[in-house]
Amino acid sequence: MQPNARADQERYVGMWVTEDGHIRHELLPGGRYDEARGSRHSAYRGRYTLTGDHIDYVDDTGFTADGDFVDGVLHHAGMVLRKEG
Repeated sequence: MQPNARADQERYVGMWVTEDGHIRHELLPGGRYDEARGSRHSAYRGRYTLTGDHIDYVDDTGFTADGDFVDGVLHHAGMVLRKEG
C-alpha cells in the first residue's frame, strides 16, 4: 500500500452512520467494509479503496458503488453519513 493510501485509510476507518441510524458503514482496516441496514447486520460486505477523498466499494457479489468525503461527511448513493465518535 502506498504511503498516501495508508494515510487516507487511517483517516476514514471507523463507523459511518446516517442521521437516523438506519445505514451503518463500518470501514475496516485493510480495505474491507461491513454495512448494516436497520436490524439487518452485515447486509453488504466487501472491499473498498480510497483515492484521496473518494471511496470505491465492491461488495462480495460484485456490485459496485462509490462516494466522496466532503468536510468530514461521507456522501454515498444519495445518503449522508457521519463518522461516529
